[in-house]
Amino acid sequence: MRFKYLYQLLLSHVSVLLVAFLLLWLLFSSFIEQFIYENKVNELNSFGEQILSDLNDPSQASPLFLKHYSDLLQARNIRFFLFDNSSRVINYKTPSAPLVKLTDDEWSQIQKGNRVTVKRDIKRFKQEVTLAALPYIQNGVFLGGVLLISPISGTRETIAEINQFFFYAVSAALAITFLLSWFISKFHVKRIDRIRHATSLISSGNYNINIPFSELDEIGDLAKDFNSMAGKLYSSQEEIELLENRRRQFIADVSHELKTPLTTMGGLISGLKDDLIPSEEKERCMDLIEKETKRLSRLVNENLDYEKIRSNQIILNREEIQVIEVFEIIKEHLEAQALEKGNQILFEADNSLIVYADYDRLIQILMNITKNSIQFTSEGQVTLRGIRGDNQTIIEIEDTGIGIKPEEIESIWVRFYKADISRTSNPYGEFGLGLSIVKKLVELHKGSIEVFSKVDQGTKFVITFPLE
Repeated sequence: MRFKYLYQLLLSHVSVLLVAFLLLWLLFSSFIEQFIYENKVNELNSFGEQILSDLNDPSQASPLFLKHYSDLLQARNIRFFLFDNSSRVINYKTPSAPLVKLTDDEWSQIQKGNRVTVKRDIKRFKQEVTLAALPYIQNGVFLGGVLLISPISGTRETIAEINQFFFYAVSAALAITFLLSWFISKFHVKRIDRIRHATSLISSGNYNINIPFSELDEIGDLAKDFNSMAGKLYSSQEEIELLENRRRQFIADVSHELKTPLTTMGGLISGLKDDLIPSEEKERCMDLIEKETKRLSRLVNENLDYEKIRSNQIILNREEIQVIEVFEIIKEHLEAQALEKGNQILFEADNSLIVYADYDRLIQILMNITKNSIQFTSEGQVTLRGIRGDNQTIIEIEDTGIGIKPEEIESIWVRFYKADISRTSNPYGEFGLGLSIVKKLVELHKGSIEVFSKVDQGTKFVITFPLE
């Protein structure tokens, strides 16, 4: 059975209020009743003490005295009886004096000189009364006492009026509470419904959601956290779509890259097999097949290397390395490639300058960037520069090439991104993985890499390695 949250809130609020008022009414009613009966008993005791005091005064003890008290107390709806030590009533002239209506236990207490009070009695006087009996002792001798009784009908009426007033107050409070609870519950349920509706949109794949919220309570905090979650899902969705587009582009690029060398190698192998290629061309064909095989091998190795770096499957063995030594190795390996494009490789570094890094990965970083610089530079120069910083080593690689467009600078680190289609004709870094690998490796060294470039004015890569 479905029970709406709105009604649950209303029921809980009203139930709590009803229980609170019920307990309050029981305590208040008991207290008022106790208070009124105590006042009545105190009043009877006070009149009893006054009567007994006047009995001890010979000038006051007369029939007029009794009539005075009888009239006074009758006006207050109180009756009194004077009785002797044998419990006979002595202030009313009757053919045979009646006995005061006291129980044996009460009479025993009176004889001992103790007062007897009964707040509520419904058996002895044909109506509900409050009674008080006071002993009359003179010179240590028990002579009798006085019994005062007062009907409690007036008391019951007073208590009934108080209860009626309390009932009206409770009814008004319940009505006001119900209205306030209704509006507050509707307000909270509306906020929860907004989150529920937003959840439905999330489940249907719509992550572009923003729920209005206030930080007044936990529901507001929930809405804020929900917006944060939706924002992250929306960003993740955009990233997934971007990666999916890149994946498609990558597959298209790889397919193209594979198709050309495979087609070339397939044709050459078929020609060699069928002896269709002249003998003087066979050696050139074998060189071409070898070159295309190495090209395909680099594609596979670069992808495997990137995945290892991305999933933190490589371990860096960092050590202190002389920067000038690394620069010399880079120049030695790439000088022939630079000369093919009319470039000159220069390096500047202090002989004592060191960098704290993994040797093989440092070579890989600098080799990739230098290859890119050579690729996009013609009849110019590529400069490798080592600088000692504050608790860090800075390596700059600067070229005088064609530069990078401002809108493409941030994209060069993205996997599979190629700034220029001419990259596919180059045997180094042609698949758009080199710089993405470089960035990952620098980050693994807890370093940073920045690029500064202007079109037709060259590019400068600045890599910072912390010294540990």
